[in-house]
Amino acid sequence: MVQLVFSHAFAEETVLWPAVRASVTDGEELTARVEEEHQQINDLVADIERLPAGDPGREDKVQQAFALIRQAIRDEEDLLLPRLQDAVNTARLRTLGTTWAAVRQTAPTHPHPIIPRRPPGNGLLGVPLSIYDRVRDALSIGSSVSGRGR
Repeated sequence: MVQLVFSHAFAEETVLWPAVRASVTDGEELTARVEEEHQQINDLVADIERLPAGDPGREDKVQQAFALIRQAIRDEEDLLLPRLQDAVNTARLRTLGTTWAAVRQTAPTHPHPIIPRRPPGNGLLGVPLSIYDRVRDALSIGSSVSGRGR
């Protein structure tokens, strides 16, 4: 699940949110809110991955992360994406969707709280981190939210 959440969010931040900022009147404010939620999720999951499975604070952090993920989904589906859909034509939406899907397939799959939320920084740092994450995933090196690997 961590791999899906982080690759999804990275693709949004790299492809969709710049389009929202460029096309939607209050896109800057809308994307800033979701980017903050993404950053909080990054921080929480990074903390969770560092904690041993039996740590008493781990479950609370997991619950906080899921609550933030649910909030980010609501903000994206109720605010950002409908506004983007109203602001750009169907051809542009299809292009954004195709680009988003391609970026998601090559995005980092774990939290990296220190990387910027916006291009070009996230894209530049995302490439080496994606390679690292995908090798780590393939070899099952490191910890995960479920506690495996430690």
